[in-house]
Amino acid sequence: MSFSSPADLAAVVFDLDDTLAPSKSVMDPAMSEALARLLERTAVCIISGGRFEQFQSQALRAFSAPEDAMDRLHLMPTCGTRYYRWESGGWSLQYAEDLTDDEKARTIATLEAGARELGLWEPEPWGDIIEDRGSQITFSALGQRAPVEAKTAWDPDGSKKRALGEWAAPRLPDLEVRGGGSTSIDVTRKGIDKAYGVAKLLAELDVAKENLLFIGDRLDEAGNDYPVFEFGVASIPVHGWRDTLATVTAVSEWIDEGGPFPLETMTPLAQVRE
Repeated sequence: MSFSSPADLAAVVFDLDDTLAPSKSVMDPAMSEALARLLERTAVCIISGGRFEQFQSQALRAFSAPEDAMDRLHLMPTCGTRYYRWESGGWSLQYAEDLTDDEKARTIATLEAGARELGLWEPEPWGDIIEDRGSQITFSALGQRAPVEAKTAWDPDGSKKRALGEWAAPRLPDLEVRGGGSTSIDVTRKGIDKAYGVAKLLAELDVAKENLLFIGDRLDEAGNDYPVFEFGVASIPVHGWRDTLATVTAVSEWIDEGGPFPLETMTPLAQVRE
């Protein structure tokens, strides 16, 4: 592990869905409290494919931290294509890498055509299948409001998402097409993924990537967290928010007490990858 002491850690970066909270669900109070304790000790960044409104409903609505700690919270919706900071008691947009109208129209048409050709277009979805998030177009196979159980069962091995991504990518060569959550495909401008957002965070904090710790549930090569690991940030894979809670609790205690990085006190499912 890269951290010989707590002074080496500049920030902890988190995925949102299935890391801090179940997909499209509200963060558990215990997770919210642990995150607030961590924020009092170090900078925290949340980066996810969801819109800012999803961050608000899942993580921020019931989140409470001291006012003087809030400026250490960094929010990067839509895989880092947008960036928000807490300023003067509210959230302020720092940048947005929005798609053009032409890029949006081509992406929406391509995703729908591919899903229909591959038999992946759900006739009775839970909400919109394709959503314009400004800086990202997201295809959600079962609809934006699909229940967690249905999403988990739809594509357990990821083959459906891979098939749609492989169909769409060559038809959108000027854009970035990648897997998102359990049922989703995200499209942004070329070269923009979670590693792009993390690089922006490094510049904002003026630190090296060796000073970050990333925690996410999709660190496999096909996952949308993988670019952060590939970028060179020490990363801990988790399997749901309870793994994350155990990890965050251990990190906060380590910051208070010092000593070697507390991997041995974390859940067995969380194994550091460097």
